[in-house]
Amino acid sequence: MCRLISYLGNPIRLDELLYKQKHSLYNQSYNPLELKSGVVCADGVGVGWYDEAGKSFIYRNTIPLWNDPNLEELSNYIQSTCAVGYARLAGTGESLDISNCQPFRSGKLLFVHNGEIANFQQTLYRPIRESLSDSTYNLIKGMTDSEHIFALLVEMWYSSPDSTLVSALRATLQKLTDLAKEQDTSFSANLIVSDGQALAAIRYAYGTQAPTLYWSCDDVNHPTQVIVASEPLSEQNWTAFPEQSTLFVQAQSLKPTISLLERLA
Repeated sequence: MCRLISYLGNPIRLDELLYKQKHSLYNQSYNPLELKSGVVCADGVGVGWYDEAGKSFIYRNTIPLWNDPNLEELSNYIQSTCAVGYARLAGTGESLDISNCQPFRSGKLLFVHNGEIANFQQTLYRPIRESLSDSTYNLIKGMTDSEHIFALLVEMWYSSPDSTLVSALRATLQKLTDLAKEQDTSFSANLIVSDGQALAAIRYAYGTQAPTLYWSCDDVNHPTQVIVASEPLSEQNWTAFPEQSTLFVQAQSLKPTISLLERLA
């Protein structure tokens, strides 16, 4: 299972998010405390962020986070009001290729996923692809279940002009659940997606248990930042996501809304 992190709030340097906390993403990559499978997240690293004009950028590498001096240099320089980060633990049979590293991006959307589709190549690989339009299908460059879930999210996002980040996530999980039932398989999907002005995160699983996910808000009445992460970055002020729940927060208010998902039939 990978380790994820995301941020929305006042401008910060990326090193504050990736390196400087007591149990930062850097620490979680080699010393995860709540990893359900594997030992370390040594199969890649990635970070995505937005500049002042709202343009999205990504940096990805196939080496471990703790062995990437380039990212450490960049993170001391880059500031952003919104960012996502990721330390990879590759699934069985997945190659260490840059195309398989997260975050994934389409336009302003940045996306990270922690979890897995059981027996992905034999179960949902083809059904997901068959449900995509040609333009969305062509976004897929790698072979991971994560990127296929992102392609499905992009399909849901652009297919409805009234989509919000939360409604697109919910539609994506509805489709995944329907396909998983048809193929008699299970999946876990902790997902984070942002367009630079809002952030949505979800903890969800079908037929199995979802990985851990937490959120933190520095001040309930006058928040300046909201962080979502696979594991708490510190010993204070972190709240666990309930099973099957979503968080949504907008840059204007920075007041997170937590909602329990209705059962996806």
